[in-house]
Amino acid sequence: MIEPLLWIVGLGNPGTKYQGTRHNAGALFVSMLADQYNCTLQADKKLLGHSGFIDVGGHKIGLLIPNTFMNHSGQSVIALLQFYKLSPGNILVAHDELDLPPGTSRFKQGGGHGGHNGLRDIIAKLSGRKDFHRLRIGIGHPGDRSQVVHFVLHTASKPEQLLIEESLDQALKAIPQAIDGNWQKAMFELHSTSN
Repeated sequence: MIEPLLWIVGLGNPGTKYQGTRHNAGALFVSMLADQYNCTLQADKKLLGHSGFIDVGGHKIGLLIPNTFMNHSGQSVIALLQFYKLSPGNILVAHDELDLPPGTSRFKQGGGHGGHNGLRDIIAKLSGRKDFHRLRIGIGHPGDRSQVVHFVLHTASKPEQLLIEESLDQALKAIPQAIDGNWQKAMFELHSTSN
């Protein structure tokens, strides 16, 4: 049985230097979700981030953007799970995905970290548990592994950024189905509309 989705966590790096970079696509998604539901995310020391609550079809959903740097994302996630006594299956982690092109987003349940430092740290802090939901936000790949760090820490070109934002809009539309527990419907809705 799939556990109810109670929190959505958007990964990124803190500070104005990293705003709008490809690596902050997850944080951007949670910011867009907060805006859509008129929620102001507040600094939350106990969760090491900015958090707030939204109501989606009668479901109270928590939003969190960690203030930790990407490779320490697990600190914020483990604080969240421990404070609210949640299991990994209660959260969805939104993150940038090199293996998907801009304009494509995908829901996924479980799996490895795929080289993503934020996911790697979360899985490590969860003692190897991987059974949380993900929203993989396609940012494309620079073509060479040696260029990845530079690539993710910089902004996308204007056409690519528009594609990323379009895929985030599609994900926003699919989220209510996921929150209702209709993951298959949410996946179909998102995967059939994004490129």
